[in-house]
Amino acid sequence: MKNIFLSIVLMFTLITMAQEQKVNNEVPVKNSELNQYLSASKKLGFTEKDSLFQVNIGFRVQSRAGFQKTDGETGVIEGEIRRMRLKLDGFIYNPKFGYKVELGFSARDLGVIKQGENENVILDGVLFYKPTKSWTIAFGQTKLPGNNQRVISSGSLEFTDRTINNAKFNIDRDFGVFFDYAKENPNRFAYALKGAITKGEGRNWTKTNDDGIALTGKVELFPLGSFTKHGSLSEGDLVREKTPKLMISGAFNQNNNSRRSQGELGSDLFEARTLKSLFFDAMLKYNGWTGSAAYMSRMADNPITVNSLDPTKTQAVFVGNGVDTQLSYVFPSNYQVACRFSTQKVDSEIHSFTPDTNEYAVSLSKYIMGHKLKVQTEFSYEDNKYISGDTTGSWYVRCQVEIGI
Repeated sequence: MKNIFLSIVLMFTLITMAQEQKVNNEVPVKNSELNQYLSASKKLGFTEKDSLFQVNIGFRVQSRAGFQKTDGETGVIEGEIRRMRLKLDGFIYNPKFGYKVELGFSARDLGVIKQGENENVILDGVLFYKPTKSWTIAFGQTKLPGNNQRVISSGSLEFTDRTINNAKFNIDRDFGVFFDYAKENPNRFAYALKGAITKGEGRNWTKTNDDGIALTGKVELFPLGSFTKHGSLSEGDLVREKTPKLMISGAFNQNNNSRRSQGELGSDLFEARTLKSLFFDAMLKYNGWTGSAAYMSRMADNPITVNSLDPTKTQAVFVGNGVDTQLSYVFPSNYQVACRFSTQKVDSEIHSFTPDTNEYAVSLSKYIMGHKLKVQTEFSYEDNKYISGDTTGSWYVRCQVEIGI
């Protein structure tokens, strides 16, 4: 891991040195001619003098401390670098050919490292081709066009993390071909159509050969016009929309012969299953207020798989549905209060060993430089209801600091 990070740092050091050497050997030019910048709205980067490529460099670090207590158990103190990401984007040869690279270095990004298996460093590695203003075609590994909160960057959330339903039902990242057709207009009806044809086993999958693909389609509607600064891709109304803005979206994903319990995520199944996921989202923003709601579900025939060598061992597809609701207000001082309620119900086939869950949460945030520099606190309570009628509860309090460029 250290070698990978040092290699990246060395690569960009050499690029920068080469750029400076080229400038020194020619007629002196001003920094503005190299299009170098560092501001709150853009990453650090540069464009080659002949405009044949552009590199933008960004990073972010999410540090978290907290305390969690479950009924009947000892409380746990939490302290970690929740996320540490390096981002590179720009274009090559022509602005129509864009790219994005995102690498994750925190323990949660990497997951459990097993001997003989690849390290799970790569989050995004994708090439974009934009033939027209409306069309974008991409090839590589990136986020699937699923539920809206998952598409939103984890650095642009109004709580310290996503909901319990995102943890179980989202379709995350995958490798394949992606399509996007968008008609934007801030003053009247706008829309976007998105789709993907992908492997179906999630990011950096190398364990088995794939004998099925995943198909994803999504429609986003903006009846009152496009959000300011693509505000549907961030939580909280930091720009304080002057007129109401509404997004309504629906998405469907069919993952054929999936090898994992949550499709692109989760534990390995003993037998392949075809999974179907359905998502509906709504988001409304106006004058500092944001309200959002989401529905998610996953379906599969015969969701429980059995180990052929040991019938006592099973692994189930996580089937069921959930609803999330959130409401927040950003004060002119850039303090924000937010509340959330989530409910999750599993299908009867897996209810004997997986509980239904409700989550209640409140959050207080201070935005110092928008989502790039912020401090967030959150208090949440979660109750689990088992098929036996037993219930357990757990609560946690967190403080989180986000910094990035």
